Parts: sequence; C-alpha cells; structure tokens
Amino acid sequence: EALLSMCERAQIPMFATKEPSAFVIDVLRAYLSKHFAERTSMHGVFMDILGLGVLITGESGLGKSELGLELISRSHGLVADDAVEFARIAPNMIEGRCPPLLQNLLEVRGLGLLDIKAIFGETAVRRKMRLKLIVHLVRRSALEEEVERLPFQFPTEDVLGLPIRKVVIPVAAGRNIAVLLEAAVRNTILQLRGIDTLQEFMERQRQAMSGD
Repeated sequence: EALLSMCERAQIPMFATKEPSAFVIDVLRAYLSKHFAERTSMHGVFMDILGLGVLITGESGLGKSELGLELISRSHGLVADDAVEFARIAPNMIEGRCPPLLQNLLEVRGLGLLDIKAIFGETAVRRKMRLKLIVHLVRRSALEEEVERLPFQFPTEDVLGLPIRKVVIPVAAGRNIAVLLEAAVRNTILQLRGIDTLQEFMERQRQAMSGD
C-alpha cells in the first residue's frame, strides 16, 4: 500500500501480473520498440510480392496503381496505396502499414477508388509487411542512357537510416512491367539467399577465357 500511495502521488503507473518477469520484459520491449519507433510516410504502392515487401515508386501518371491492380490479379497482396506509413521497429527492420483512412483502397484512374478486399477477397490484402525492396518506375526516355544493361551492384535508398535495395525499371509502350517486377523480386530473393547470377556468369566467362 505504501508503494501504491507513492506512485499515486508521483503519478507513476503501476501494475501487477502473475506472468514471469522474463515474459513481461519481452512483451514490453516489443511494445515499446514499436511505440517509440522512428516513422515516416512515403508515396507509392506497397505490396506483398512473393512474400517480399515491395514499395513501387515513380512520378505521377506512370501507372503505379494500375500495376498494383495487375499484380493483385496475379495473386499478390496489397498493403497500401498512395500513402504508406513506415516504422523502424528494430535495428535492421522497417515495417510498412496502411493509414486507417485508406485501408483496402486502391485508386485507379478512370475507375476511382476500388475496395480490393471486397472485390478480390481477404487474401488480396495484407495488414503489414517488412520493407525489403523498392522498385522505382521511370520513363524510358528520361533515363535511357543512365540505366546499366548489366548492373554490377544494385543501388540502395535510405529509409529511416537503413539502406533498402532498389531496382529501376524503365517504362515504355509494350513492356510488361508486371512480369519485369516479378522477375526483379525473384532475383532479389535469390540474392538474399546468396545466389548472384551475374557474378556466376562472370566466373563462368573467366573460366572459359582461361581455358579451365
């Protein structure tokens, strides 16, 4: 009672639990890390593609939402459209969510707002995902000379102090951007597993030139 009285006078919360101390500390650590995490909002379409959290960015009018709709029709999941809230919940982990106001919604030019959950079902939306890849769409005419044919090292973009892998895809008439994006995600998954196709090709070429 004396301790409770002191806490009330100092306006310090106090609670009791029958759970083990180690369990309570783990729960509180996870809660506090999320509650006090650094946060930012980014413009784009955030999706679950093959289990990878992918943020699709690019200037207005390039068809990001239309691309998102096509990917949803290919059984991938929508997290957020237009505005994505990111939080650094761990030293090497960034989590993305959708603002409550935009939950399950995707805006497509000419169609307006689409309720993806109502149209495609619950499996078409995700509550949250960890950000692993940024796919930036650019007009082909704008960066045609700067995009490497065989990039030796993919660029990264700083998000809340963490470098996030980034792939630049030029957009042009006739290019199937959904297929290219899926291929970029599959290639990223291989690289995360330690498989680098370009490095393997270069090693194969080196061996052929040396006569091994």
